[in-house]
Amino acid sequence: MTTSIFVNLPVSDLEASKAFYTALGYTINPNFTDETAACVVFSDTIYTMLLTHDKFSQFTKQPIADTKNSTAAIVALSADNREAVDALATKALEAGGTETYDAQDLGFMYSRAFRDLDGNHWEVFWMDQAAAQDGPPAS
Repeated sequence: MTTSIFVNLPVSDLEASKAFYTALGYTINPNFTDETAACVVFSDTIYTMLLTHDKFSQFTKQPIADTKNSTAAIVALSADNREAVDALATKALEAGGTETYDAQDLGFMYSRAFRDLDGNHWEVFWMDQAAAQDGPPAS
């Protein structure tokens, strides 16, 4: 069996969050979606479960982090090339996300970062695998 990852995120407005992620080009799996949760499909093995605060609270006794004022996690997604990095980050910004920091260009790796409507921190990156094996360039 292939390992899959399900990133569970608390969201304040489920419908707005669904609209945000579909604007990025992802789909919602209706089999795992109801009025309290939505399953965003990133790939055959990567999913994000958007959960209302009430639903999310059923899975933890810890308080929900205020990700608009702090970072609870950074979720990174790979892209096929630099253009795909820019395309996804641009879609996120157009859909209401905010840029976390300016584009980072290390030569062998290029990345951009954004926060979704609830402040969850996402990165999208491209890496030249052959150049990365040699390590970062000397400064």
